[in-house]
Amino acid sequence: MEIKLVDIKEELFGILKVQAENHPDNLSNESRSQNGFVTVKHSYAMLEKMNARAPQVIAKEHNEVVAYALIMLREFKNLIPVLIPMFETLETIQYGEKKLSELNYYVMGQICVKDSYKRKGIFKELYLKHREVYGKLYDCCVTEVSKGNLPSMIAHQKLGFKTIHSYSDHTDEWNILVWDWK
Repeated sequence: MEIKLVDIKEELFGILKVQAENHPDNLSNESRSQNGFVTVKHSYAMLEKMNARAPQVIAKEHNEVVAYALIMLREFKNLIPVLIPMFETLETIQYGEKKLSELNYYVMGQICVKDSYKRKGIFKELYLKHREVYGKLYDCCVTEVSKGNLPSMIAHQKLGFKTIHSYSDHTDEWNILVWDWK
């Protein structure tokens, strides 16, 4: 198993494949509740644009992408319309003695592990690679998790993420979590 930064376009297509396999459109209710799911569908063009500014983190085995963790810089807040409410909410949240918007953070754009690779520590390794690569550049990593995605909530909390805000929009009920690196 190799945890690395994306450096060839085929790896971006690998991310899209894993993403499609874990989107609710392709999962049973039972699978969603037991294994989690992803909400956003990225296009190749979106991933390419995001990767050009900040390389994405992936796990590969036998030359196949089996997991990924996408960095989404704030400059891309309008790239995916369904994420605009989250970015707007992030601008209003108080975190400690400051507004979250005063901190230098990025958003975990999405993290996903193929079902056959889950519960093997890959989720944690992806995030540790993020901290290794981006920890000196950013104060924290922020993410949003559906309240209905209990497996993801538990995994994030085990890693050290703290829920700092909850809200609802037209798509779901959300928890905003922060992994503070300072």
